[in-house]
Amino acid sequence: MAVVRAALEFTEPLRPDNLYGHLVATAVPGVEEWSGGAYRRTLRLPHGPAVVSLPPPVGRVVEAEIRGDPDDGAEAVRLARRLLDLDADPAAVDGALRADPVLHPLVDAAPGRRVPGSPDPDEFAVRAVLGQQVSTAAARTHAARLVRAHGTPLPEGLAPPGSGLTHLFPTPHQLTALTDDELGMPASRKRTLHGLVAALADGSVDLRGPHARDQLGALRGIGPWTVDSVAMRALADPDAFLPSDLGIRVAAKQLGLPERDRDLVARAEAWRPYRAYATQYLWAALDHAVNTMPDY
Repeated sequence: MAVVRAALEFTEPLRPDNLYGHLVATAVPGVEEWSGGAYRRTLRLPHGPAVVSLPPPVGRVVEAEIRGDPDDGAEAVRLARRLLDLDADPAAVDGALRADPVLHPLVDAAPGRRVPGSPDPDEFAVRAVLGQQVSTAAARTHAARLVRAHGTPLPEGLAPPGSGLTHLFPTPHQLTALTDDELGMPASRKRTLHGLVAALADGSVDLRGPHARDQLGALRGIGPWTVDSVAMRALADPDAFLPSDLGIRVAAKQLGLPERDRDLVARAEAWRPYRAYATQYLWAALDHAVNTMPDY
């Protein structure tokens, strides 16, 4: 094992509160944590498991620490940049969204919001199904059970001293061993999760392929909210949009935007091609843990 440090540069501005707040508020115990003033998580890389630590930026740099096989350094950096959306163009995004009279003051108050990412589309799809119609805390609890029962334990000494990181998130193949007794959720959602895991494991749904959205949306129990959540967080689609999301509906009402899905979708045409970033500004208008920078 090697410890590699990498200076991850980005274009300012970058607003860290909802970015780190979201990653930490939704963190799966054993796989993700906030510790030592940094967001940390485990990664499955070509040469073995790794742990990446990402403290908040100083100036225009995030000083990442990567623990793992040194031959995986470039891939770890790529995934770290994806997690923090460091390749975004805030001038283009915020410039487009400022043209909207409702979003303009939100952008001016906190420019540079990013879309918190995921390093593994399969993992995020499973987590999205676990999060259907439940609280953030409940989704974390469901995911933590799967990690303990089916995840791959980290090699001894890989996690930083004092860390609570213990596992890699289980692969779809590992999750095919799931039983209904392990899932504390309604029968319909159990069927959805089993169907998703089977489709990911046998390759009939390929979330890294060109037809990912269509394949995912064709599965029983997978609706537009789940498809667009995966597209936004794991497929880096800058225009993914979640009109049916409860937080979006509440924010829309507070801001005087249309509350009905179809009306909000029509209104959001003005935000293309950056509706995923508009979503971050709408969510940030709410009082929620995902918008709060973790304490050091």
